[in-house]
This record gives sequence, structure tokens and C-alpha cells, in this order.
Amino acid sequence: MFSAYSTLMRTPGGLKFSIPGVIARMPISMDSLALVFIVVSVNGSYAIAGALSAAASVVMSIATPAWSRVADRIGQSAMLIRVVPIKIAGLSLFTFLVLNQTPTWTWFMAIIFAESFSINTGGLVRRRWLHILSPDKSTTAEDESDRHIVNTAYSFEALMDEIVFIAGPIIVTACATSIAPAAGIIVGIIFMAVGVTLFVMQKSTEPPATPKRIMDPHPAVIRNKQVQAVVLPTVLLGGFFGSIAIVTVAFAQARGQEDKAGILLAIWACGSAVAAIGAGVIKWKISSAARFLIFLFALTLLSIPMLFVHSLFWLSVALFFNGFAVAPLVISAYGVAEAAVPTEQITETLTWVVAGMPLGGAIASAISGQVIDEFGADFAYWVPLGFMIAASLATLPYFKVFKALIGYSRARD
Repeated sequence: MFSAYSTLMRTPGGLKFSIPGVIARMPISMDSLALVFIVVSVNGSYAIAGALSAAASVVMSIATPAWSRVADRIGQSAMLIRVVPIKIAGLSLFTFLVLNQTPTWTWFMAIIFAESFSINTGGLVRRRWLHILSPDKSTTAEDESDRHIVNTAYSFEALMDEIVFIAGPIIVTACATSIAPAAGIIVGIIFMAVGVTLFVMQKSTEPPATPKRIMDPHPAVIRNKQVQAVVLPTVLLGGFFGSIAIVTVAFAQARGQEDKAGILLAIWACGSAVAAIGAGVIKWKISSAARFLIFLFALTLLSIPMLFVHSLFWLSVALFFNGFAVAPLVISAYGVAEAAVPTEQITETLTWVVAGMPLGGAIASAISGQVIDEFGADFAYWVPLGFMIAASLATLPYFKVFKALIGYSRARD
């Protein structure tokens, strides 16, 4: 049953870059919360902390695809050794300025500078899996065994993502509350430095650089309709993720059990992790495009029960089953986008799939906060459902794209 995972684990060099990749992307689940801890400890303002987090999210959404494009051009290691030290310096400067209570505008300048050098480690890792499992990318569209093992790799990385999002907030909270408010950011920097260093050392699995073509250059990735067909819905999916988090915290707080919020979100992530494992085992007979639509609509439907729960127990049940659609949806989004572009644009494309999520999350957090204040936490679960309905509707302009992709898959079968 788990032979695909066994094959993946035996792939030469695979775990040597995947595990460092997990370490390197720990900060994605730590930085926002760490920022809140340090800012609130200094000036007590959640509003400023939220504004800083929103600014960081917007810059991150712009920066990550740009640096992934550079990775495609000059190679992953060459990009990382140039960019990550600047990101670390920027975060260190931000921490120094906040702790020394400099003017607030300097905090914004520092965090914007730091996040301008944000990278998408998950995209780099997935690109390496694709490189070593199917060096000739064209086979991933034709060879079913290749396609299955690549899907298993994407599923494995989705599982690693869930582990990151379960462990990261726990580590930040423990460090910030038991050591010092700034400890969360510092530990995140350490994770990034160690993980990226170990990742860069794995030379044998690094995809070759593909310098930009002078003659017959490929069109920009984001102009590709097949890529757009998943990027727009995933921006709104980021809004779903962001609103679920803040509404769940408010739901628990309204019942005097704020300390249970982290457990509820961990249960949600566990549901997604279980689904990620299953998605890697199944030999799908339908295309990534068909799976993307199925799980997008499934996640929308599975968000409805949260409107009707009034206890932490039943909310935990609803969140667990809701998580079943999360990982398969993201995995299939990667599959749709990756198949749309040539080899020399894959890293950038994989990054575009998730690049807009922080932006969607920032917008959703602001909306959720307003709805919670006005109507209460129970009613506020309409916000994540609203984002999922919007994500589903966002596929309609690309109806012909999905129809062609699904039809192509059936023709091959």
C-alpha cells in the first residue's frame, strides 16, 4: 500500500535535501506569531503588530516568485547564498529596532526590507524532487509511474508542511513566553540559517540553471492561463486559511478556553496531514485539474458545518474533517501549474501557486477581525466560507482551461 513512499524514501539524495528543506521553511509558520510577541511586548499594540504582519505578507507575495525566477536562471544554491544572508540581516535589524523602541516607521522599513528577500523553500524542494524523479520533465505528463511517484513526492512535502505548521507556533510560543519575547524571531533565524546551509550543501540533486533565452524567450509564467487558473483560487484559499486561524482563536476565547486554540488548529492540520499521506498512496485515474476542482468544492462544502457548531468538541470534529480536503487541494494545484510550463520555469511556477496566500491571509485577517467585533466569533465562520465560495467562483473564468485539461487526461486514458 505504501510502496510509493518506500520508493520515494530510497531515492538517492532525496531525504538529504528534503529534511533540510523542512528546517529551512520552519519560519513560515513562526514569523508572524513571533512578530506579534515582540511588538506587543514593547508597545502593547496589536494594531501595529497586525499592520506590520500585513505589510510583510504583501511584500512576501511579491518577492517569492521573483527570487524563484532567479533560482531558475542562476541555480538554487547561487540564489540562496546571495539572498538568505540579507534576509537574516534584515530580520536581525528589525529585532534590534523594536527592542530599542525606535520610531515605529523604522520597524516598517526594516520588515519590508527583510521580507523583500523572502524565498519559497517549499518550491525549491519540490523542484528538486521533480528533477531527480523525472529528469526529463516531459515524461511527467505521459508516464503514469513517473506521474505517480512525483505526486507522492508532492504529497510527502504537503505532509512536511503540516508538520511545520503544527510545530512552528508551539516552538514560537514556548520560546517567546519562557525565554524572551524576541526569542521566537531569533529561533526562526537559526532554523533558516541551518536549514538553508544544509540544503545548499546537497549539490548532486540540484537542478541545472537555465539562463534566460535571448532568442525565442518563454512568456512570463503568470501570463500562462493554466497557471492563472490555480493562482487566483489559491490567493483566496490563503484568505480561507487566515480567517480560519483568527476566527478559531476568537471562538475558543469567547468560551474562556483561549489556551485550546492551538490544539484546535493542530487538529485541523492533522486532518490535512492524514489526507496528504493518503493522496500519495492513491494511483489517481483522473487529472490534477479534475482533482483540483473536486477538492476545491469539497473544501467549500466541508466549511459549512463550522457555522452550526457551538462547542470546542464539535468544532474540533468539523476542523479535522475539513482538513481532509486541504492537502489534496494544494497538491493538485502544484500538479496543474507544474505541467503548464517548460523546465526552466518550474521553480517560479511552483512558487506562484502559494505566493498569493499571505496576501489573501492578510486581507482575511482584517475582515475577520471586523466581523468578530461586530457579530461574534460563531457568526464569523461565514468569513472562511465566503472565501471558499469566492475561490470556487474564481475558477469560472477558466472553465475552458479546466475543460481542456480534463478532456486531455481522458483522451490519454
